[in-house]
Amino acid sequence: MAGDNQSILILISALMDQSGVKFGTSGARGLATDMTDRVCYAYTAAFLQYLLASGDISRGDVVAIAGDYRPSSPRIMNAVAMAVVDGGFLPLNCGFIPTPAVACYAMARGLASIMVTGSHIPDDRNGIKFYKPSGEVLKSDEEALSASSVSLPASFDAEGQSLTDPVLPLVSAEAETEYVLRYLNFFPAGCLQGKKVGIYQHSSVDRDIMVAVFEGLGADVTALGRSLSFIPVDTEAIRPEDVQLAAQWAAEGDFDCLVSADGDGDRPLISDEHGNWLRGDVAGVLCARYLGATHVVTPVSSNSAVEKSGWFEQVERTRIGSPYVIEAMDQAVASGAGNVVGYEANGGFLIALDIKRQGNMLSALPTRDAVIVPVAILLLAMDSGLSVAGLLDTLPQRFTCSDRLKNFPTALSQARIKALNSGDKAADRAAIEAVLGDLFGSVIAVNDTDGLRITFASQEVVHLRASGNAPELRCYNEAASEARAAEMNRQCMALMEGWR
Repeated sequence: MAGDNQSILILISALMDQSGVKFGTSGARGLATDMTDRVCYAYTAAFLQYLLASGDISRGDVVAIAGDYRPSSPRIMNAVAMAVVDGGFLPLNCGFIPTPAVACYAMARGLASIMVTGSHIPDDRNGIKFYKPSGEVLKSDEEALSASSVSLPASFDAEGQSLTDPVLPLVSAEAETEYVLRYLNFFPAGCLQGKKVGIYQHSSVDRDIMVAVFEGLGADVTALGRSLSFIPVDTEAIRPEDVQLAAQWAAEGDFDCLVSADGDGDRPLISDEHGNWLRGDVAGVLCARYLGATHVVTPVSSNSAVEKSGWFEQVERTRIGSPYVIEAMDQAVASGAGNVVGYEANGGFLIALDIKRQGNMLSALPTRDAVIVPVAILLLAMDSGLSVAGLLDTLPQRFTCSDRLKNFPTALSQARIKALNSGDKAADRAAIEAVLGDLFGSVIAVNDTDGLRITFASQEVVHLRASGNAPELRCYNEAASEARAAEMNRQCMALMEGWR
């Protein structure tokens, strides 16, 4: 980097292979032990170099940095800051706040931002999410970054750890404060007065922010389950213990709903008054309804209630991953679409354009956000004179269930799916029915937009997909009842276990 006469040129693609830390959705992820200071410095340097070359940033600009509560996050945040300083930029330490909080703060100022987080995966892993001044790093950006080369200083030991003093500055609370005010200034003052909300805090960086937002809107808030150690809450594959905790809290606390988020606060959880967690794609439909969306973008894996509800002028399906949702949202805006929003099956909600409601304005935030969803759903229920459970009954009765096999090599996942999707439609249907026919009947449609989504004559769905950011094989199921979707998922998981 600048000013270092002993720098070493390294190809990012080679470093990815050597380290095992790969680019996935919006950034890089890997084992925390593999994410050495050298690796994290190199990826950050490549990102900043890319933005500099494209004219998105200039030397001397501020770069906002934040992280989650994983044990490895402070070290990685400092390695990121080292690359920022050496590149001629100014690091701003936003502390341990949600991904959408640091992204929103930076985008409002035309700054780049970097979030150190592994999201929902276990704390032996971590990651780095990169944000351009305009928003998330997209797939085309990832390809360019992977093909780049950077110069690294000779300031790392043999294990790749830094030999220099920490450079990360003291925390600024400005981004966190603005994020809370984003919601307090948009929703009507006191709008949640009389509502009792339990907030499952665990180890999410959203935990205190959610308390501040719900209390600020007038709700009676009880903080629950705060943890000093990291808990990998996955909103798409909710842990049995979190199901049990929610049922227990609901029975004891007389709450209108329970609320939570994943580790980096970009995927929400909300329950009904009985402690039943809503699926993220159902929550997304309801949030879009409250915000008056006209055009909804969501991945192919999401619940089909979004189309069957008839609430939206247009519904567009994409591949799984926020970069694909964002690209489709951008295209919709360019074509003149009105109120464009997006959501994923994990519940993360994205807003393409500023939204005006009751004289207040919510600025666009085209990255996954968790806070907007539970507030919007609770208000939609109140406006309808219903409980959250009663609101769910107004939706077309389509139910989804998903789970994943951990530590399932990506190459093996892809091979198993390819065996059912060779490109020969007749042969593929025969192969699928040979594997799944005894369980689910005859095949009427196959969609390979992302993985393999199979629709059977019963209108039941099995969707198999290799995770894009972890060695996991995921299965999504949809059926006409919650019990049937869960049973389908159980049957699929038992079958897939034999594929190892």
